[in-house]
Amino acid sequence: MIEGKISKITGPVVEASFMRGSRMYDVVKVGNEGLIGEIIRLDDDVAVIQVYEDTLGLYVGEKVVSTDNPMMVELGPGLLTSIYDGIQRPLPSIQEEYGDFIKRGLVTTALDREKKWEFSPTAKAGQNVSTGDIIGTVPETKSIEHRVMVPPGISGVIKKIEKGNFTIEEAVATLEDGTEVKMFQKWPVRMGRPYVNKLDPEIPLVTGQRIFDTFFPIPKGGSAIIPGPFGSGKTVTQQSLAKWADADIIVYVGCGERGNEMTEVLDEFPELKDPKTGNPLMDRTILIANTSNMPVAAREASIYTGITLAEYYRDMGYDVAMMADSTSRWGEALREVSGRLEEMPGEEGYPAYLATRLSAFYERTGRVVCQGNGDGSKRVGSVTVIGAVSPPGGDFSEPMTQNSLRITGAFWALDASLAHRRHFPAINWIKSYSLYLGPVKAYYDERVSTDFAGLREKAMTLLQKESELQEIVQLVGPDALPESEKVILEVCRMLREDFLQQFAFHEIDGFCPLEKQYWMIKAIITFYEEAAEGLKKGVALSQVLELPFKEEIAKMKYLPYDKTDSLKELTSNIGKEIQAIEVL
Repeated sequence: MIEGKISKITGPVVEASFMRGSRMYDVVKVGNEGLIGEIIRLDDDVAVIQVYEDTLGLYVGEKVVSTDNPMMVELGPGLLTSIYDGIQRPLPSIQEEYGDFIKRGLVTTALDREKKWEFSPTAKAGQNVSTGDIIGTVPETKSIEHRVMVPPGISGVIKKIEKGNFTIEEAVATLEDGTEVKMFQKWPVRMGRPYVNKLDPEIPLVTGQRIFDTFFPIPKGGSAIIPGPFGSGKTVTQQSLAKWADADIIVYVGCGERGNEMTEVLDEFPELKDPKTGNPLMDRTILIANTSNMPVAAREASIYTGITLAEYYRDMGYDVAMMADSTSRWGEALREVSGRLEEMPGEEGYPAYLATRLSAFYERTGRVVCQGNGDGSKRVGSVTVIGAVSPPGGDFSEPMTQNSLRITGAFWALDASLAHRRHFPAINWIKSYSLYLGPVKAYYDERVSTDFAGLREKAMTLLQKESELQEIVQLVGPDALPESEKVILEVCRMLREDFLQQFAFHEIDGFCPLEKQYWMIKAIITFYEEAAEGLKKGVALSQVLELPFKEEIAKMKYLPYDKTDSLKELTSNIGKEIQAIEVL
């Protein structure tokens, strides 16, 4: 064990001498209180350490002890329903034992060592197993079955495996060479967990939010960012995605967020019902809370902790969605630590390696074939990351947004002006885009309709045309436009108010299935096509707008899911009623 002494303290950055033999990213205990830190630079026998706790009160000359291990997280039954800080300390149990404040230097276990879990073996004695093979299951919550896997680097023939109740430290299986397999394992957070190979991102992550599923989809294993100014709805959007997205597991990371926002999340999530199972949403959720008043260095740790937990459940064959709110705070932490290290600053003071760190993080997403196919089966899991970005003043040209744009596949731009008009989700359909439209098209063609993509293209064309017409309207007024362009404005109003606008807390409109989305947009586009055709024949726009189906279109979003047939009927009636209008 290497022991050195503090030689310099600069905020969360500490230098320690006599640390020869240490390795990069080894975890160390700093000072007499044993503050947790991580080595981020080595120069001869001097180790530069970023400390994950407040360094107030440290003195030069205090000891620094290396643990000889990188920062690791504990993986096993009990992760779901848990609330951790950035370095995986369980906040509820700390509150029970120590009160409302985390004692400095506190070291605690992330998983309960006393609780017994009901283990049901799926492997048998005499079976040859290797890394990733599932040897049994544990009912972790009412919603999720925990699949106990052979840890990386272990293989052999099972000598003994039993059904029963075990703690996570007790062996549930023993191999012939004496190796014990337990229900939990440890993994370094900066290293991605292994898999066989990545698959194409061709299955959409259905969110139930029309602006995302229809216009800017994201697949399972994809990545997206939601940049936007304060108050534009980033947190509510991510909470809606966490509740409704077609994912088995949710990992929600509050990285440097304001304390009151994280309090809302911590209060609301345990109360939310999972719409899929009726059980509490927390049964398939892990929360990581690292508020803005916590030490900045721990923000980086919280992001890596979250993605590692997500990869663990991915390896079981689950689809995992990780919400990172907000990656900008992570970037700010990197900038502060970089400044204290006296590194050459890049654009706007961010470190030159900002893009590299972001790339390494987002590259850990993906839909993969998992390790452990000893029984001949093919287990597929995915990690999807949706990161919020908080650019100062809503400026999307700042480095954090621009570097994230280069890496992620979907860009959901929040617009303060839409939020001020109470249009939610406040996603700007002109600025936003998705690179996944092509890969997921086959899924939509097969599961929804072959003309879904075509309807989306027509709607986007109309919305872009509307933005051009609005400039003319501001100059000369709407009356100066010909009726063929007035109908475009009317249809775009329907698209905006009756399709894109969605009430997150409404019992019906909160979630919209793909089939309903298809018939809603088909009704609106059918109205446009039939109205445009009628105008060519001499029908007045005022006659078209007097027809009763206009109100029915406005009420589409509130129709229950099982009333889709009435949308089909509405779509067919639109053409008939417009064609029946007599030319004046």
